[in-house]
Amino acid sequence: MTTTRRAMTTTRRTYTAVAAACAVLAGCSSPDPVSDASPGDPLTRTFAAGERPALPDLAGTSLDGDRIRLSDYRGKVVLINAWASWCPPCRAEVPELERIQKKWGGRGMRVLGLDNDGSRADGLAFQKEHHLQYPSLHDPAGKQILRLPRGLVNRQGLPFTIVVDPTGKVAATRMGRVTQEQLAKVVVPLLKS
Repeated sequence: MTTTRRAMTTTRRTYTAVAAACAVLAGCSSPDPVSDASPGDPLTRTFAAGERPALPDLAGTSLDGDRIRLSDYRGKVVLINAWASWCPPCRAEVPELERIQKKWGGRGMRVLGLDNDGSRADGLAFQKEHHLQYPSLHDPAGKQILRLPRGLVNRQGLPFTIVVDPTGKVAATRMGRVTQEQLAKVVVPLLKS
Protein backbone atom coordinates (compact mmCIF):
# COMPACT_ATOMS: atom_id res chain seq x y z
CA MET A 1 0.00 0.00 0.00
CA THR A 2 1.42 3.37 -0.96
CA THR A 3 1.84 6.25 1.43
CA THR A 4 -0.90 8.22 -0.33
CA ARG A 5 -3.31 5.30 -0.16
CA ARG A 6 -2.53 4.79 3.58
CA ALA A 7 -3.17 8.49 4.24
CA MET A 8 -6.50 8.30 2.39
CA THR A 9 -7.53 5.18 4.32
CA THR A 10 -6.55 6.84 7.61
CA THR A 11 -8.48 9.97 6.65
CA ARG A 12 -11.60 7.92 5.77
CA ARG A 13 -11.37 6.05 9.07
CA THR A 14 -11.01 9.33 10.93
CA TYR A 15 -14.05 10.81 9.16
CA THR A 16 -16.03 7.64 9.84
CA ALA A 17 -15.06 7.71 13.52
CA VAL A 18 -15.97 11.41 13.79
CA ALA A 19 -19.31 10.81 12.07
CA ALA A 20 -20.06 7.88 14.38
CA ALA A 21 -19.11 9.94 17.44
CA CYS A 22 -21.38 12.78 16.27
CA ALA A 23 -24.27 10.35 15.80
CA VAL A 24 -23.75 8.95 19.31
CA LEU A 25 -23.50 12.41 20.83
CA ALA A 26 -26.60 13.57 18.99
CA GLY A 27 -28.45 10.59 20.42
CA CYS A 28 -27.23 11.40 23.91
CA SER A 29 -28.19 15.04 23.78
CA SER A 30 -31.51 14.72 21.99
CA PRO A 31 -34.21 14.24 24.58
CA ASP A 32 -36.68 11.43 24.19
CA PRO A 33 -40.09 13.04 23.91
CA VAL A 34 -42.14 12.43 27.03
CA SER A 35 -45.17 14.38 25.82
CA ASP A 36 -46.29 16.82 23.20
CA ALA A 37 -45.72 20.51 23.82
CA SER A 38 -48.79 22.47 24.82
CA PRO A 39 -50.50 24.04 21.82
CA GLY A 40 -49.25 27.54 21.13
CA ASP A 41 -46.44 27.41 23.71
CA PRO A 42 -43.41 25.34 22.68
CA LEU A 43 -41.66 26.03 26.00
CA THR A 44 -44.40 24.42 28.10
CA ARG A 45 -45.23 20.72 28.20
CA THR A 46 -48.32 19.31 29.86
CA PHE A 47 -48.99 15.68 30.77
CA ALA A 48 -52.34 13.90 30.93
CA ALA A 49 -53.09 12.39 34.35
CA GLY A 50 -52.43 8.80 33.22
CA GLU A 51 -49.20 9.69 31.40
CA ARG A 52 -47.38 11.76 34.02
CA PRO A 53 -43.81 10.69 34.68
CA ALA A 54 -42.80 10.15 38.31
CA LEU A 55 -39.97 12.21 39.77
CA PRO A 56 -37.23 10.78 41.93
CA ASP A 57 -37.28 11.94 45.55
CA LEU A 58 -34.99 14.94 45.17
CA ALA A 59 -33.24 15.45 48.48
CA GLY A 60 -30.40 17.35 50.12
CA THR A 61 -29.89 20.48 52.16
CA SER A 62 -31.44 23.87 51.70
CA LEU A 63 -29.39 27.03 51.40
CA ASP A 64 -30.11 27.50 55.11
CA GLY A 65 -28.71 24.04 55.90
CA ASP A 66 -32.03 22.28 56.58
CA ARG A 67 -32.75 18.82 55.15
CA ILE A 68 -35.25 18.88 52.26
CA ARG A 69 -36.96 16.02 50.44
CA LEU A 70 -39.49 16.36 47.66
CA SER A 71 -41.50 13.59 49.36
CA ASP A 72 -42.01 15.94 52.34
CA TYR A 73 -44.40 17.86 50.06
CA ARG A 74 -46.53 14.84 49.07
CA GLY A 75 -50.19 15.82 48.92
CA LYS A 76 -49.31 19.34 47.73
CA VAL A 77 -48.76 20.82 44.30
CA VAL A 78 -45.07 21.72 44.05
CA LEU A 79 -43.39 24.12 41.64
CA ILE A 80 -39.75 23.09 41.43
CA ASN A 81 -37.91 26.10 40.03
CA ALA A 82 -34.27 25.62 38.99
CA TRP A 83 -32.24 28.82 39.19
CA ALA A 84 -28.79 30.35 39.75
CA SER A 85 -27.79 33.77 41.06
CA TRP A 86 -25.85 34.59 37.86
CA CYS A 87 -28.90 33.92 35.60
CA PRO A 88 -30.71 37.17 34.55
CA PRO A 89 -34.06 35.46 33.71
CA CYS A 90 -33.90 33.72 37.11
CA ARG A 91 -33.56 37.08 38.82
CA ALA A 92 -36.39 38.54 36.76
CA GLU A 93 -38.88 35.77 37.62
CA VAL A 94 -38.42 35.84 41.41
CA PRO A 95 -41.19 38.41 42.08
CA GLU A 96 -43.58 36.30 39.99
CA LEU A 97 -42.73 33.14 41.95
CA GLU A 98 -43.36 35.02 45.20
CA ARG A 99 -46.79 36.15 43.88
CA ILE A 100 -47.59 32.57 42.83
CA GLN A 101 -46.67 31.27 46.30
CA LYS A 102 -48.86 33.92 47.97
CA LYS A 103 -51.83 33.41 45.63
CA TRP A 104 -51.97 29.61 45.67
CA GLY A 105 -50.11 28.72 48.88
CA GLY A 106 -53.29 28.63 50.92
CA ARG A 107 -54.73 26.06 48.51
CA GLY A 108 -51.88 23.58 48.92
CA MET A 109 -49.22 24.80 46.48
CA ARG A 110 -45.55 25.22 47.40
CA VAL A 111 -42.56 26.61 45.53
CA LEU A 112 -39.30 24.70 45.98
CA GLY A 113 -36.19 26.28 44.52
CA LEU A 114 -33.31 24.25 43.10
CA ASP A 115 -30.19 26.42 43.38
CA ASN A 116 -27.43 25.62 40.90
CA ASP A 117 -24.81 28.03 42.26
CA GLY A 118 -21.41 26.46 42.88
CA SER A 119 -21.14 28.46 46.09
CA ARG A 120 -23.71 28.27 48.86
CA ALA A 121 -22.75 31.86 49.75
CA ASP A 122 -23.84 33.07 46.29
CA GLY A 123 -27.18 31.28 46.64
CA LEU A 124 -27.71 32.66 50.15
CA ALA A 125 -26.92 36.19 48.96
CA PHE A 126 -29.51 35.79 46.17
CA GLN A 127 -32.06 34.40 48.66
CA LYS A 128 -31.52 37.36 51.02
CA GLU A 129 -31.44 39.99 48.26
CA HIS A 130 -34.78 38.80 46.89
CA HIS A 131 -36.34 37.96 50.29
CA LEU A 132 -37.29 34.47 49.11
CA GLN A 133 -40.09 33.06 51.25
CA TYR A 134 -39.65 29.52 49.94
CA PRO A 135 -36.74 27.11 50.49
CA SER A 136 -34.18 26.21 47.86
CA LEU A 137 -32.35 22.91 47.65
CA HIS A 138 -28.65 23.62 47.07
CA ASP A 139 -27.45 21.56 44.08
CA PRO A 140 -23.96 22.87 43.19
CA ALA A 141 -22.85 19.83 41.19
CA GLY A 142 -26.21 19.35 39.45
CA LYS A 143 -26.69 15.88 40.96
CA GLN A 144 -30.40 16.43 41.58
CA ILE A 145 -30.95 17.79 38.07
CA LEU A 146 -29.23 14.73 36.60
CA ARG A 147 -31.76 12.54 38.45
CA LEU A 148 -34.65 14.06 36.47
CA PRO A 149 -36.15 11.79 33.79
CA ARG A 150 -34.31 12.08 30.50
CA GLY A 151 -35.99 14.49 28.11
CA LEU A 152 -38.18 16.10 30.77
CA VAL A 153 -36.38 19.45 30.59
CA ASN A 154 -33.20 20.82 29.06
CA ARG A 155 -30.97 20.19 32.06
CA GLN A 156 -28.44 22.77 30.86
CA GLY A 157 -30.88 25.66 30.49
CA LEU A 158 -31.98 27.91 33.35
CA PRO A 159 -34.46 28.70 34.62
CA PHE A 160 -36.92 25.87 34.32
CA THR A 161 -39.97 24.96 36.34
CA ILE A 162 -41.55 21.56 36.96
CA VAL A 163 -45.15 21.36 38.21
CA VAL A 164 -45.49 18.29 40.44
CA ASP A 165 -48.98 17.02 41.24
CA PRO A 166 -50.00 15.91 44.77
CA THR A 167 -49.00 12.30 44.01
CA GLY A 168 -45.42 13.26 43.07
CA LYS A 169 -45.82 13.06 39.30
CA VAL A 170 -45.04 15.72 36.70
CA ALA A 171 -48.11 17.62 35.50
CA ALA A 172 -46.15 20.14 33.41
CA THR A 173 -42.76 21.66 32.69
CA ARG A 174 -41.78 25.13 31.58
CA MET A 175 -38.42 26.12 30.11
CA GLY A 176 -37.43 29.73 30.68
CA ARG A 177 -39.00 32.43 32.78
CA VAL A 178 -42.43 31.54 34.16
CA THR A 179 -45.55 33.61 34.82
CA GLN A 180 -48.68 32.98 36.82
CA GLU A 181 -50.76 33.14 33.65
CA GLN A 182 -48.67 30.41 31.99
CA LEU A 183 -49.09 28.12 34.99
CA ALA A 184 -52.73 28.81 35.87
CA LYS A 185 -54.21 26.28 33.40
CA VAL A 186 -52.08 23.50 34.87
CA VAL A 187 -51.86 24.45 38.56
CA VAL A 188 -55.41 25.60 39.37
CA PRO A 189 -57.09 22.25 38.49
CA LEU A 190 -54.61 20.46 40.80
CA LEU A 191 -55.27 22.70 43.83
CA LYS A 192 -57.66 22.16 46.71
CA SER A 193 -60.92 24.10 46.39
